[in-house]
Amino acid sequence: MATENIKKRAEKLRAEIDRFRYEYHVLDKPDISDEVYGSLTRELRSIEEEYPELKTADSPSQRIGGKPLDKFEKVRHRVRQWSLDDAFDFEEVKKWEEKILRILDKNPHLDPHPALRATFSPKGEKENSEGTLEYCCEIKIDGLKVVLTYEKGLLAQAATRGDGVIGENVTEQIKTIQSIPLRLKKAINIVVVGEVWMRKYELARINKEREKQGLPLFANSRNAGAGSIRQLDPKVTASRKLDSYIYDIDYLGDELPETQVEELKLLEELGFKVNPNYKLCKNVNEIHKFFESWEHKRNKQEYGIDGVVIKINSAELQKTLGYTGKSPRWALAYKFIPEKVTTIVEDIKVQVGRTGALTPVAHLKPVLVAGSTVSRATLHNEDEIRRLDVRIGDTIVIHKAGDVIPEVVEVLKNLRTGKEKRFHMPTRCPICGGGVKKEIIGIKKGQESAAHYCLNKKCFAIEKENIIHFVSKKGFNIDGMGEKIVEHLMSEGLISNAADIFELTTGDLEPLERFAEKSAQNLVESIEKSKIIEFPKFLYALGIRHAGEETAFLVTRNLKLVTQKDIKSLADIIKYFPEIKSEDWLKIKGIGEKSAESLVVWFNDKNNLKLLEKMENLGVKVEMGERGKLGENEKLAGLTFVLTGELENFTRDEAKDMIRSSGGDISSSVSKNTDYVVAGENPGSKYQKAKDLRVKIIGEEEFKKLIKL
Repeated sequence: MATENIKKRAEKLRAEIDRFRYEYHVLDKPDISDEVYGSLTRELRSIEEEYPELKTADSPSQRIGGKPLDKFEKVRHRVRQWSLDDAFDFEEVKKWEEKILRILDKNPHLDPHPALRATFSPKGEKENSEGTLEYCCEIKIDGLKVVLTYEKGLLAQAATRGDGVIGENVTEQIKTIQSIPLRLKKAINIVVVGEVWMRKYELARINKEREKQGLPLFANSRNAGAGSIRQLDPKVTASRKLDSYIYDIDYLGDELPETQVEELKLLEELGFKVNPNYKLCKNVNEIHKFFESWEHKRNKQEYGIDGVVIKINSAELQKTLGYTGKSPRWALAYKFIPEKVTTIVEDIKVQVGRTGALTPVAHLKPVLVAGSTVSRATLHNEDEIRRLDVRIGDTIVIHKAGDVIPEVVEVLKNLRTGKEKRFHMPTRCPICGGGVKKEIIGIKKGQESAAHYCLNKKCFAIEKENIIHFVSKKGFNIDGMGEKIVEHLMSEGLISNAADIFELTTGDLEPLERFAEKSAQNLVESIEKSKIIEFPKFLYALGIRHAGEETAFLVTRNLKLVTQKDIKSLADIIKYFPEIKSEDWLKIKGIGEKSAESLVVWFNDKNNLKLLEKMENLGVKVEMGERGKLGENEKLAGLTFVLTGELENFTRDEAKDMIRSSGGDISSSVSKNTDYVVAGENPGSKYQKAKDLRVKIIGEEEFKKLIKL
């Protein structure tokens, strides 16, 4: 039996999903994405499946859509418009196929051809692979579904999907779309279904205009397309430059084609625009390969793609399988993993970073988002918590910022029960118990930081994070010295700062748990090997705030701009760097006030200089010679590059080194000052931003030519 809390959760989910549905489908004023809507619906469906007694006749899980807008004439569809069941992983696709084969295996009216048969064990598990079917796989366009009726070859009516039975008459608006024929190449009676969509750059253009006019922006191209079709003035629709793809025949006066592939070819013959990216697949493994190929290519298209639609190719088998209460049994939407999903904040805890900053982190009910299971998301600082008004127990929307870092987008406050708890930043460091306060930052004193900082510079958490940064691949690159080893060595009192690492011996390590003679020897050898380091890696390893990897390379290339001294060694760094002023660092293009001030503060701290002196005494040598000089080949001098996606022939770091060695600069974000965006497979949001800003985008081959590989 369901508990009272579960009952209330189901009631609130039903109410909230129905509100979103009404705003989305009836008022055409969506304020959430399809992904968020789908995530909430899946949670409700899961509850109802586990507790059938909670399922109600008016549940959003039992309906297809909603009533249409009263702005347009209501029309009844000749053929009911169904929705598709969703699958989000390959196992679900395989189970769907097994269910179909089981139905066909029990059908006495079908010819027992091997292609339609399967052998099942007494437990109902498929035992052979002969029972496979042919499938037509089509990419799923993220647009607005339309139903077009032609009489004797002339467009008689165009309607939106509505609730699946009743739609809206949008004939005059659809006529403005050039890719939809007003007259077919054959004078036949036919009802077809397709998708109206908007190009991504057109969405960017429209949103810029709406921003100037003070109007709310469209969340995505699908919402913009829906809003364009529902314009009472067809001239507005025409100005939005919509396009279409037609993919199905609902009714045909003549005999329907025998397969889905033949149906698509007939649509093309009649003059409809059909997406050419469909594929006939012989089994589910071929389906999955097709799906994966489009998962990598989806962001390169001019239209939105949210998955692959799988249809049994045989029209006869489609008819035999029929429909459930809301979906065809013979089709499935194999969806890409959502980039936005909902989940619940189970707790909020504080982490202490290497700069001493206290970062609140939301501990979440685990959820799959953009390809991986997420259980934590940063809340950045107290100001961000207040802005979001996020509380422990809240239902939230998360996404991956830059397709990598989980981040909270919004709180769904209507789902609150009243038991949620507010979070307050601690007044003492949760690790060392030291004092905490907001730091005063900036060249002009008085500007308060948004973050809280631990005041104890000897805080265990700060030192640990500093050492982890110091030994990382981009720093001293000490193999075998991961986070757990660092923490273990600190807990045993063997190291308390980065310089202590270079004093470690096999005798220190062998008695420790996790270490044997060989592993101890390997780590000591790795430490010894790391003692010779190039200057940019050394500067990065120091962990100076606002002075990361790119700053280190800028300093390396332009060191003569900031000091006339001949810097040849670590001893010279210790002697001359404290003399460099903020205004000197600011001479380097790309270094801002925060970075300049941080460099000055760090190299004028006596404790830091003692740390460097200890490193020098223990044999650390910083190479400022030929290996430390970057940009001697200046053919890319003055050019700024941004990298996105997966490169085939070299890693991201290798590509960066190639650019730097030719005098070019790297940026982590696209702006109007970017000269080139190098795009590999599966590029992220930087690719679209480059298109919007008209920044030149080059592929891997063009990049290789540019650097003359």
